[in-house]
Amino acid sequence: MKPTVLFICQHNAGRSQLGAALLEHVAGDRFTATSAGLTPAEVVNPAIAATVAELGIDISARVPRAVTPADLDAADVVVLMKPGLALPATPRGDVLEWEFPNPESWDADAVRPLRQAVLDKIQTTLLRP
Repeated sequence: MKPTVLFICQHNAGRSQLGAALLEHVAGDRFTATSAGLTPAEVVNPAIAATVAELGIDISARVPRAVTPADLDAADVVVLMKPGLALPATPRGDVLEWEFPNPESWDADAVRPLRQAVLDKIQTTLLRP
């Protein structure tokens, strides 16, 4: 059974969506990638969607959602895209705390370096040999 990685940020509109999309893209079927937030936004950040679309990934139909205790129990790895987030339950799996800025008001040009930083972190942390 492939491991489940749950990416969490505040609104599930930017960083966590980015992490899940990039892991799906580079890891193929080696992982199940999901994302959630503590206080979900109404839509995925358009700049995030645009910058992953440049890689051939379409997340435009995804809807931000709240993290649940069931999510935390199902995940083998929980990636907090901002350290210190107060979760609704204790995760069953390993917890990684990554620190990335909130791209809430950024345009695509500002998001591209964030996209690369998240991709680099995924490759060195989750996909290491």
